[in-house]
Amino acid sequence: MIKKATYRTEDQVRDSAKIILGFDAAEAKVQQGTGQITTFNQLGFTGINDKPDGWYLPDDHNMPAIILETKSEAEDISNQKWIDELIKNCNIVATKYKQVVGILYNGIDVRVFKNNIEDTEASITLQNKTYYIALFTKNAIDKQRIYNLTKKINDCLHTEFGIKNLYHRMIFTACALVAKRYDAILIKGMDFSLMKNSILSTLSKSLEENKKQNLKLDLLIEVYSEIKMNNASNQEAIDNFIKWVSEISDCVNSDYWNGEDVMGIFFNEFNRYKKKSESGQVFTPDHITSFMYRLIDIDQNDRILDAACGSGAFLVKSMCNMIKEAGGINAKKAPEIKETQLFGIEFDREIFALACANMLIHKDGKTNLEQLDTRTQEACDWIKSKSYKTNKKGEFQKDKNGNLILTNNYITKVLMNPPFERKYGCLTIVNNVLLNVPPHTKCAFILPDKKLEKDNGAKLLKHSTLEKIIKLPEKIFSEGVTTSIFIFESGTPQNNKEIFTCYIEDDGLETVKNQGRQDIKDRWQSIEDKWVEIIRKQSGDNTIKWIKPSEHLSYQVPEKEFEISEEDFTKTMMDYLMFKQGIDVKEFGEKLLTKVLYSSSVESKDDYVSIMLKNGGDCSGQN
Repeated sequence: MIKKATYRTEDQVRDSAKIILGFDAAEAKVQQGTGQITTFNQLGFTGINDKPDGWYLPDDHNMPAIILETKSEAEDISNQKWIDELIKNCNIVATKYKQVVGILYNGIDVRVFKNNIEDTEASITLQNKTYYIALFTKNAIDKQRIYNLTKKINDCLHTEFGIKNLYHRMIFTACALVAKRYDAILIKGMDFSLMKNSILSTLSKSLEENKKQNLKLDLLIEVYSEIKMNNASNQEAIDNFIKWVSEISDCVNSDYWNGEDVMGIFFNEFNRYKKKSESGQVFTPDHITSFMYRLIDIDQNDRILDAACGSGAFLVKSMCNMIKEAGGINAKKAPEIKETQLFGIEFDREIFALACANMLIHKDGKTNLEQLDTRTQEACDWIKSKSYKTNKKGEFQKDKNGNLILTNNYITKVLMNPPFERKYGCLTIVNNVLLNVPPHTKCAFILPDKKLEKDNGAKLLKHSTLEKIIKLPEKIFSEGVTTSIFIFESGTPQNNKEIFTCYIEDDGLETVKNQGRQDIKDRWQSIEDKWVEIIRKQSGDNTIKWIKPSEHLSYQVPEKEFEISEEDFTKTMMDYLMFKQGIDVKEFGEKLLTKVLYSSSVESKDDYVSIMLKNGGDCSGQN
């Protein structure tokens, strides 16, 4: 007997939508609800007896309105007649509201229309009403303004406040941004002591709840409290700092999450002032974090590890992109992404504090951040504990076959830019990560081009597969080191499988005076799209090579063919003959030039100059 599929009725879908959207409770200065009894006439649209399935109508007509149209699960909402029905109701509401969101929902699929134009980037699952209201309140981020503000803040803290340590300037600013995020009182005219204490007080209060999960957040307060000023009496400098921090905070708090993270710009701009930290960190440019996120196909359900997280660039980029995919910062899944899907380790105490601040700026204090050394067994156990079950004693549990038992929330992807130098344990860090994440985890690392060849990287291939090497443009890092992205799959030995390699020769960025390399002509996005597709297809570019791991573990740049012109040959022969005769080439050349020029007749007509040599030769050219 074949069991018939059961579908929820339109009434059942409407009832569930009411709860999800939050239309089920009274709200001041708003008419909201669902049903098929209430007419538009009753809702204030005189003489119109059509009945919407759901409505959100604020008394303030400058606010967005929402109209819901529901169907049973058996209905296909791609049917044009259901779209027409929704648009008809939206047009009724549009007679009073400038901004109307129309939602077509069958309990499974969702289609969203902003002022009758479908929003193809909207969440594919039904969200709370705050999400749909926010669709009309997105603010684009002025990247150049962030660059300029960051430079002003850095210069102010350095010259006016006398904070000599770059990381202290970054931490002081980041803490001010966290405090601003949590409504600290920072106003023009307050003295330095009051400003610093206001930041500290707000910081302490904002961390109380988060510290229940992550006690290491106390370190942020410790580091902030240790920052000393040489001068704190310049009121104009204090007022400017507060104004500039408030401006950046407004950008961070906007609902514009298009993969361009404000703090990514902020930290990268600050980091231009110091080439490299004492712990070997080389901070990852924002456009490369975006590229690597796409290279290993991360989506909103992945759980990301960065075991050398620095200021948190990969974690924040992942958070931004995953939340955008889930439907934006007001989506139901956003808190889950922040709290359970991001894992970071940082060894340096001050940079760890910076990473904590970076996450808190995004109202995320619950991310799993730990101050550990990934070269140690303690860090290995911490990584393993994020994927495998432990008992009450903290011991890892095994099944009857002796295999570790995965949790439901295990690490699925790794994004990392570990410290490059051998003395900081670069390949030890990479090795420990590959050995302690679950098998078949995709792991992308930025490393110097020849790192695996110079430091016995072949040992990694005994337990993991190096699938791809993507050589990055030469100027990515200001330190002069040339790098590649190495993509591994953990838990599976190489066994001589060939490695896909390619070379991205240009990222489209240009050097701006005193502002570093920037995408001033907006070239990178199309370059990124092109290369993601090339690497996915593993074809479409003449730099692609397949290499044998027994021969190479780096992209092999083709050697230029040896060429020599007749002129080069003649010059070499002449130089050799004059050397044999003891003739000074430079002196001879100068005498010859003088003799030719000043023993010749020169004629000039219009823009044309003729030099007639005594022997009848002609050296003519346009002026």
